[in-house]
Amino acid sequence: MEQENQDQSFKRELGLLDGTMLVVGSMIGSGIFIVSADIARHVGAAGWLILVWVLTGLITVIAAVSYGELSAMFPKAGGQYVYLKEAYNKLIAFLYGWSFFAVIQTGTIAAVGVAFSKFAAYLYAPLSDENILYQLGSFKLNAAQVVSIITIIFLSYLNSRGVKNSKLLQTFLTIIKILSLFGLIIFGFTIGAKAEVWNANWADAWNTRAFDASTNSWVSIGGTALLSGISAAMVGSLFSSDAWVGVTFIAGEIRDPKRNVGLSLFLGTFIVSIIYVLANLMYISVMPLNEIAFAKSDRVAVVSAGYIFGSMGTIIIAVMIMISTFACNNGLIMAGARVYYTMAKDGLFFKKAALLNKASVPAWALWFQCIWACALCLTGKYGDLLDYVMIIVIIFYILTIYGIFILRRKMPNVERPYKAFGYPVLPFFYIIIASAICVALLITKTSTCGWGVVIMLAGIPVYYLTKPKDS
Repeated sequence: MEQENQDQSFKRELGLLDGTMLVVGSMIGSGIFIVSADIARHVGAAGWLILVWVLTGLITVIAAVSYGELSAMFPKAGGQYVYLKEAYNKLIAFLYGWSFFAVIQTGTIAAVGVAFSKFAAYLYAPLSDENILYQLGSFKLNAAQVVSIITIIFLSYLNSRGVKNSKLLQTFLTIIKILSLFGLIIFGFTIGAKAEVWNANWADAWNTRAFDASTNSWVSIGGTALLSGISAAMVGSLFSSDAWVGVTFIAGEIRDPKRNVGLSLFLGTFIVSIIYVLANLMYISVMPLNEIAFAKSDRVAVVSAGYIFGSMGTIIIAVMIMISTFACNNGLIMAGARVYYTMAKDGLFFKKAALLNKASVPAWALWFQCIWACALCLTGKYGDLLDYVMIIVIIFYILTIYGIFILRRKMPNVERPYKAFGYPVLPFFYIIIASAICVALLITKTSTCGWGVVIMLAGIPVYYLTKPKDS
């Protein structure tokens, strides 16, 4: 009963709009503005580029509506961690929480923070990562790292003051983000689109090829090479479509969670998937595929904005990405702390993280997360971290969705106010596709994805060394 009493001390101050805006705001970071370049280099044609985004949208929505059943069964703080504990055991839940704290959430917060500073440098050059402020041996501290650390500390502080302030900021920035993205898409189709570019891209839409960096040329691909190309391409699109699960972590603060958590998951992922597909159709209408594939520093949106708005385009996109990444990190910081709070309640995290402050938020958990995310900003290795992150994230999505099948057998009589849409076909379809992506990633990106799995498994000895004696 202790868990229940604790959850009562959270204030239920978030409604359906807030939940949906948290999903949308956490999902849309900097990915949609950048990753299409890498996808284009992997699949080499407009049709395949769009197909990757459609497939990503489809499996993201399937995963989100499957989580709806779990969120209605366990409407508590901690979300996915709780589902894994109920379906499997404390060890599996701990491995998720361990990976979540070590790289998934904190690594993503660090990467999004650095994306914010990179685009801030467009507006004010001294903020760039080329501006080295301090050097000690091989360690270099640059201005972009300092800016990202300041934003992470500020947002952690804001969140520690109560859920109301961060909720207002999240909803306001996310609405601006959605409107500005739709604005970019509409202006792209009306001002920037060229019939000859669109026709040329679609004339060659299904010619499967990949860019070989070693020979600096395009190579035709088919069969298994095409499948592994699509899997590698989907790392970027899946990363851009991730973080929707955050709303399940704050279920303890959502009004009528049995209805609103599942509904926010569906609405949020659906809205973002539509925006992402439209944005990529806009890119294809504005510039040749080669320009998408080889956009400078992969900044596809910046190049497209140049075509649409001329020299002002860069500034418009920089401001959009700064708003986008700021809102994204606010959502990630708010949601992440609730997982450590729930772990600490189970004796699997620093004890202090289980305490709520006067504003009914887990402030200690917020500051632990803040310190580690800031440390990751200083490593300069967040690019690699994202590869590590994605494979662990997908493995735990597979386990959680398989958990629906386990819980239907294990707890057949528990009330399910909402049932997974298309069960068992759609959840099973997700498991097959996601497993295929994991296998392909381990084969094609062994060095980084392999490390991701190692980090996750490193949690096993930690669990047995730190778990309370009675559990």
